[in-house]
Amino acid sequence: MKLSDFDFDLPEDLIATRPARPRSSSRLLVATETRLEDRIFSDLPHLLRPGDRLVLNDTKVIPARLFGQRLRRSDQGETRAGVEITLLSPDGTGNWRAMAKPGKRLKPGETVEFGAGLEARIVAKPEGEVLLAFNLTGEAFDGALAEVGKMPLPPYIAALRQVDSRDNEDYQTVFARHKGAVAAPTASLHFDEALLARLQRQGVDICHVTLHVGAGTFLPVKVDDVSQHRMHAEWGQVSQSAADEINQTRKKGGRIIPVGTTALRLIETAVDDDGTLHAYQDETRIFITPGHRFRVADGLITNFHLPKSTLMMLVSALMGQKRIREIYDHAINQHYRFFSYGDSSLLLPKAR
Repeated sequence: MKLSDFDFDLPEDLIATRPARPRSSSRLLVATETRLEDRIFSDLPHLLRPGDRLVLNDTKVIPARLFGQRLRRSDQGETRAGVEITLLSPDGTGNWRAMAKPGKRLKPGETVEFGAGLEARIVAKPEGEVLLAFNLTGEAFDGALAEVGKMPLPPYIAALRQVDSRDNEDYQTVFARHKGAVAAPTASLHFDEALLARLQRQGVDICHVTLHVGAGTFLPVKVDDVSQHRMHAEWGQVSQSAADEINQTRKKGGRIIPVGTTALRLIETAVDDDGTLHAYQDETRIFITPGHRFRVADGLITNFHLPKSTLMMLVSALMGQKRIREIYDHAINQHYRFFSYGDSSLLLPKAR
């Protein structure tokens, strides 16, 4: 498979820079093997069956984008320069992996000051990243980060407008629980409390898993032969109770519909060849491309993705390359809004 197999032309005016309000008023394209139907996301309870189970990712986005001043001391005195830091993940020793702009000028031993008493020392510079040791930990770190950090909006939104206070709410799901993501599980942004309650009254079951979405989700695929692409690692957890609930739903004949590619990738990582899901707590690098045999997911709720992205490859694997092109052609022709703040789709491939 070539990277060009997953390309398409998207008018820039279809890139959403703000979400729909209220959340559940966004559009929803329902797609099966043979049918396309234009609906509203709040119609979801009427589109699912009693006994189906939604799998939601309850990760919580941290305000991971920081702007600071690099402090360099020498015999000639002290110099300062602006630097932008995007946190990626803690490394297990108390330090943080991060991306920096401009990164080439940073040197190990230098300090970056961010305000609110928060500063970091450059520990090392692994390829393409920096390793930071912050002066604060625990609640003090969380408080300072909340004060000076900004939501790490995707590059395609940040290029069109400035991040503002509305994004603190808009770029977080209503059920976000476990801090650690530097990008939102955006398919879940369409849910509000009222819709979740309606789904449960309709007999649709819900459970939660956690996958801390990393900034690598926005990295472009740089190889023409997609089989040579290496996925970024993301930490995830499927609790024993969630695994048991999903397995029980399958035994009863209900459909498992993950909300978002993150939830789908996690449960497809944690499942056996026979379709039994297990508790899981580790990183995943699963790369789902056409030819993948889905062992637990029966469908997917997901937004519309970037051309030539790993997420386009995933939805092509679920629906088939020809069918996903038809779905995206319809979405473009009907002026659906694309990407993180855009509209959504309910993808239902051939029933198992």
